[in-house]
Amino acid sequence: MRTSPLPPGANVAALRKERGLSQARLARLANVSLSLLSKVEVGDRTLTHATAAVLARAMGVPLSEVLGRSRVAPSGDQCLAALRSAMRDYDVPGGQRVEDARIAVDVRTVAGHRDAFRVSELLVMLPGLLRDATTRAHLVNTAGAWMDLVEVYSAVYWLAARHRWTDMAELAVTLQRWAVEQRPNLLGAAVAARDRAGAYLNGGDYEGGLALVDRAVVEAESRLSGDERAFAVGVLNLRGMTLAGRLADKRDGRREAERHIAAAGRASAELGADRTRHSMLFGPANTTTHVLATRLDLGRPREALAMADDVDTALAALTPTRVAATKVNLARAQVDTGDRDGALESLSTAWDAAPQMAVLNPMGREVLRVVSSLHQRSNPRLQRLCELAGLAP
Repeated sequence: MRTSPLPPGANVAALRKERGLSQARLARLANVSLSLLSKVEVGDRTLTHATAAVLARAMGVPLSEVLGRSRVAPSGDQCLAALRSAMRDYDVPGGQRVEDARIAVDVRTVAGHRDAFRVSELLVMLPGLLRDATTRAHLVNTAGAWMDLVEVYSAVYWLAARHRWTDMAELAVTLQRWAVEQRPNLLGAAVAARDRAGAYLNGGDYEGGLALVDRAVVEAESRLSGDERAFAVGVLNLRGMTLAGRLADKRDGRREAERHIAAAGRASAELGADRTRHSMLFGPANTTTHVLATRLDLGRPREALAMADDVDTALAALTPTRVAATKVNLARAQVDTGDRDGALESLSTAWDAAPQMAVLNPMGREVLRVVSSLHQRSNPRLQRLCELAGLAP
């Protein structure tokens, strides 16, 4: 896999110059301070999600352009083309019946790749599995077969979102919603709504995503019961708190975030333990990691760091992907509070947990850029991380 050679903060400078904008002009257009923009561009401050979104709007580019779209290596081009072709043929089933057991095994394997952030392996598996799951759903036309297809589309969305392939991510959530409506499944509808809100998140439309989450929560609360209700409401509120944390208006963001944090806490307490349904995870441990990330996005890194002990306990029960993402968030908080050595340690743990994330997580690369700029001496660990992330130390 390959990615933009520039991490997000440096990418802002490149995009600004391409458009003939001065720092002062862009700062005015985006309503951010000139000092902040200058520090972001040179690597003295990390670029936050909220600031990236307002800068993208000010320059008239998609958020994915600021964060940097990733590209597959030439060896993966054929798989990517096959995946796009399979998505176009969403209503064109194949001619041969596909064994139920094989689909079930492959869906579990894909979930495992996703949990371990094995994106290269996902790209290889998804084209064929999407065609097979599509064929089976059309031929047997059962709720279970359509839900398997919903899970495959969820994996396609996840893969596309990790690479910032906005068009594919948005098509995946549209087809996911279409699939769940073929044999209505209320929990499946909540999962699809959660992924669709993720497309809003990836596009920087945090207000729109929050509105979608609120509608989906109302539907889940009114139509589901028991553990299914708690699970659906929980995963939706995790998405809600993430969206709220990235609102430009931090007063609104804090209010909305606390509402979703409280709701997720009630749902996780009702479940009692983390559970996986339809390749989604929800429970107390996963909620803790999302709360830390939200506190950080709200501009409260010390509050995020105060949760570190609880988070380390929670991570023992979570997947490598969740471990790595949380350690990247801890690194962001450590950089913001001046602990560059702690940030380096956290990034090392993140990349060890999910090595392929090193080149695909934009904020991980951004934090690493800032840590690298702050280090004035040679550091073997920093050198190794920069090599993994494709950055010059």
